[in-house]
Order: sequence, then C-alpha cells, then structure tokens
Amino acid sequence: MFAQYDDFQKFGKQGMDVALKNFGTMSKGFQAIAVEVADFSKKQFEASTAAFEKLVGVKTLDKAVEVQADYAKQSFEGLVAHSTKVGQLVSNFAKEVAKPVETTIAKSSR
Repeated sequence: MFAQYDDFQKFGKQGMDVALKNFGTMSKGFQAIAVEVADFSKKQFEASTAAFEKLVGVKTLDKAVEVQADYAKQSFEGLVAHSTKVGQLVSNFAKEVAKPVETTIAKSSR
C-alpha cells in the first residue's frame, strides 16, 4: 500500500515539475510572439505614415494611384512575411510546450 502511495507522490511531483517547466516555456513563447506583433505594428505604422506623407505631396491622380499601389503591395508583402513568422513561432512554441508532457507520459507508461 505504501509503495502505491510513493508512486502516486512521485507522479504528482513529476507533474508539478512539468507544469513549472511549461509555464517558463509558455512565458518565453508568448513574449516572442508579442515582440513580433509589436515590431510588425511599428513597421506598418511607419510605412503608412510614409505613404500618407508621399500621398499628400503628389500633384497628379496618376502619382497618387502609384503611391497607393506601392503602399498596398508593401503592406501585403509585410503581412504575408509577418504571418509566416508568427506561424513558425506558434508551431515551435507548441512543440516546446508538448516536449515535457510527452516525456512524462513516456516515463509513466514504462
């Protein structure tokens, strides 16, 4: 009976260790994602400000359309690159969070 209690206690300790590791990993992952989103937002704000300044200075409709088209293209390319990077961060984040859980499950099923 005491052996089962010891096994249960070890399993509880392992679970707590895994949870604490995951909290650290999650914190780092969320921080990396937040930094990327903030950086993207800053770049997009700067790009939109620059495009607006160019747009204010144009004299013809053709030039205004050109400035707007360049801005739209740049914004789209930036969004695609940002989405790809955030997707990779989230994927890596999920893999890192799952590692300790997989290890614990593998140990307990032996």
